[in-house]
Amino acid sequence: MEQVAAITRRLAAVAFADVADWSGLVEKSDVQTLRAWKALRAEIIEPKLVEHGGRVLEIAGDAVLVEFRSAVAAVTWAVDTQRALAHQEPEAPGDIRLTLRIGINVDDVIVDEDKLIGDGVNIAARVHQLASPGEIVVTGTVHDYVWNKMPVTFADMGEQKLKHITRPIHVYRIETQETGGRIPVRSQPHLSWTKRPAVAVLPFRNLGGNPEEGYFGEGITEDIINGLARSHSLYVIARNSTLRYRDQLMDAREIAAELGVRYIVQGSIRRQASRLRISSELVDAVSNRTVWADKFDGADNEIFEFQDRVAARIVGTLEPRVYAVEAARALEKPTESLDAYDCVLRALSHFYTFNDADLAEAGRYLQRAVTLDPFYAQAHAYLAWWHNLRTGPSNNPAAADAEKAWRAAATAVELDPNDAFCLSVAAHIEGFLRKNLETAADMFDRALSLNENCAFAWGVSASTYSFLGRPDEALERLRNAWRLSPFDPMNFFFCTVAGLAEVIAGRYDQAVGWLRKAERLNARFAAGLRTLVAALALSGDMEAASTAASNFLAIAPTFRVSVFTSWYPLRREDDLRRLATGLRLAGLPE
Repeated sequence: MEQVAAITRRLAAVAFADVADWSGLVEKSDVQTLRAWKALRAEIIEPKLVEHGGRVLEIAGDAVLVEFRSAVAAVTWAVDTQRALAHQEPEAPGDIRLTLRIGINVDDVIVDEDKLIGDGVNIAARVHQLASPGEIVVTGTVHDYVWNKMPVTFADMGEQKLKHITRPIHVYRIETQETGGRIPVRSQPHLSWTKRPAVAVLPFRNLGGNPEEGYFGEGITEDIINGLARSHSLYVIARNSTLRYRDQLMDAREIAAELGVRYIVQGSIRRQASRLRISSELVDAVSNRTVWADKFDGADNEIFEFQDRVAARIVGTLEPRVYAVEAARALEKPTESLDAYDCVLRALSHFYTFNDADLAEAGRYLQRAVTLDPFYAQAHAYLAWWHNLRTGPSNNPAAADAEKAWRAAATAVELDPNDAFCLSVAAHIEGFLRKNLETAADMFDRALSLNENCAFAWGVSASTYSFLGRPDEALERLRNAWRLSPFDPMNFFFCTVAGLAEVIAGRYDQAVGWLRKAERLNARFAAGLRTLVAALALSGDMEAASTAASNFLAIAPTFRVSVFTSWYPLRREDDLRRLATGLRLAGLPE
């Protein structure tokens, strides 16, 4: 009697990818198409398979069948592959450019030596046909494994009839939270979602005992998630994935592990008579420590205004706090292991010392960042901001530096025109270095329409409104920045702008107050010291103005009033004349 070999089965995630419009490409140039396909497999598909623990099952003409040990690994490979392919430029004009369609399924399959056999493999090979070029589609089974473990969202395509598959298959198209759209979007930043700090906002707990008030906690949680989602520096877990923790008492580390995030935002709401108290904290779940915590009090007769105010404050505070933690972590890494994101974080740690060596080091890190990842929009924006900061010590921005700043800013906006930070940097360069103040104001408005919780945009735009001779509008913008981020690392800059606005308004004593605060926050910020010199002299305190002038010249020894007035972008002649008068009264060289 013949012995029947035992059947081996295992659960496998199977992905099928093929080249879109293969026949048309072959008809156009069979040799070029074949070379491009081999290069694509060797340079992108196979290296990323190794990176994510996959293996090739079969290569057939224009298609490849691959296997992974988990659905998360399969989807991660597909996302990375599509993104890399989207950013790949042809080596020469007329070169063939390939696009892929990818389908993924998870099923229990038969293992036959190096092959996998089963209905699940057939489904993966059929479902990819529902994808457009550059897209990824997955079955409902993959969706169920992945939905709460990755920063992707799913467009429900409903039940689909597949060729030679008798039952309907539920299909989803993958979209990323990074772009809010389909995977390979050429104009979006290239920074991998795996490098963005991941944040989950848990439903705020109602401690008042009245279940009817639970809606308030849900409302503020949703507002925070929506606000954070506008930032292109973070990725935020969708609300549907965090609602499940509403009534569960779990350790933050457990939740973070389940959701695949490092940072947890959690909070509570308590009512006492007609008063409401909201408590919130940001937890670094990996190190199990609270990064930030605060309490907010309000009356229940202004409940929706209170909710909006608190949500905006939390959103504005979280991003700089997270960045501070991430920058500290980057400093602990060996230099040779830094990627583009780490290089930006390293650069930020050197930005605001205004030490020549630190600024030079920051520039080297940023140049390395844009070399490692030329499609990383915020790296280009920070490089533009670095060029802008270099004008501080010299107080005479060279045309070459201004042009470099503008080119970097323009590149950032081209790569990601919907990033409020990139737009804000470009707006400041446009106004401060190019004197196109109305254009700059329009760009700031665009940035704030994209992310009204961007404290950087509110604060830096105040300088443009000061240059335009609209000091009260500038101060209102600064108040918005401080409402959102009261302890922002840019506060020395914001206080300097407040001082400038008060000088322009003729309120010199108030200007001195702001500029003294800026000096305490950063005694080497040349623009702050320069404006302080003028404000003290215009207020009549000549002794203090003389001392401030000496301090200023110690860090800006080449400063000359005539050179400064030749480029400083104050629109109204009287504003520039008064500022220059104050500088001359204090004894600064002409």
